[in-house]
Amino acid sequence: MIQIKRAYQEASENDGFRILIDRLWPRGVSKEKLKIDLWIKEIAPSSELRKSFGHDPNKWEDFQVKYKEELEEKSDLLTQIKKLEEEHGKLTLIYAAKDEEHNNAVVLLKLLES
Repeated sequence: MIQIKRAYQEASENDGFRILIDRLWPRGVSKEKLKIDLWIKEIAPSSELRKSFGHDPNKWEDFQVKYKEELEEKSDLLTQIKKLEEEHGKLTLIYAAKDEEHNNAVVLLKLLES
């Protein structure tokens, strides 16, 4: 099982193995508080895509298409995440975006589930 959670929400035992999937460390969150097991910054959208999206819901459809294209070139990282799911049973992908519906974790989760 893979789920997603904001970096600013409290870590819990129900999270299982926690993976930070953002390129940048979440502002104002210490390593101790975040409690991640792995940081895969390479799976995050490119800086160019992240900046052009700017978390604008009006650009969501375009962002999804472009991010999925970027992820096609990162199949090794997708495989790594799926293997970690097999090993640990439960994974939580950690992201920092304020918008819980329009962010890279939502796209990545849908792709991993398909």
